[in-house]
Amino acid sequence: MRTTLYLMRHGATAANLSSPAPLQGRRLDSPLAPMGVRQAMATRDFLAVRPIHACYTSPLLRARETAAIVAAPHGLTPMVAEELNECDVGSWEGLDWGAIRRRDPAAYHRHRADPAACAFPDGESFADVYERVAEGLERILIHHAGQTVLAVSHHAVTRTYLAALLGLPLKRARMVALENCGISVVSRMGETMSVATLNASFHLQGIAA
Repeated sequence: MRTTLYLMRHGATAANLSSPAPLQGRRLDSPLAPMGVRQAMATRDFLAVRPIHACYTSPLLRARETAAIVAAPHGLTPMVAEELNECDVGSWEGLDWGAIRRRDPAAYHRHRADPAACAFPDGESFADVYERVAEGLERILIHHAGQTVLAVSHHAVTRTYLAALLGLPLKRARMVALENCGISVVSRMGETMSVATLNASFHLQGIAA
């Protein structure tokens, strides 16, 4: 019996489109930018012809807005799953990486070298994120065995989960780069999990800011 998970990052916010981009954690609960809405609508149209039996979302606004748009053709109300919440980036929230490096170079270099072991100051590590998302998605996949589930979350959440499935150490999870509204497909047969598709984003071509 095959269970399929469509795991996707939310649509773009103003912060995602900024340069340099500030870190978004849990406190800056931003809505989708107009481009993010267009990304979600393109994803909705792409997935409309595919069966989806349930939709789960992070509690943050940018994810909930994305999930509501994408799930609409399926008549689904997205269910909030706290385990899909964004990584808590602590006191670095709202800062870009350049500002962080100038403010606290030692902590910056420790975290960048191993984000799995070195948490964001007053926040989470990638290991913390992976532990909660893996437990949460395991419960969801068991509950929806044999079905197809959509889960809308965030970059750090999706990349840590996918990195582990791909056999990468969590300290290298940033090697997994994901577009806003990019879709990764995870397939489960019995106890075997595999990544069938990583960051499909061709449905987003031609969407301009």
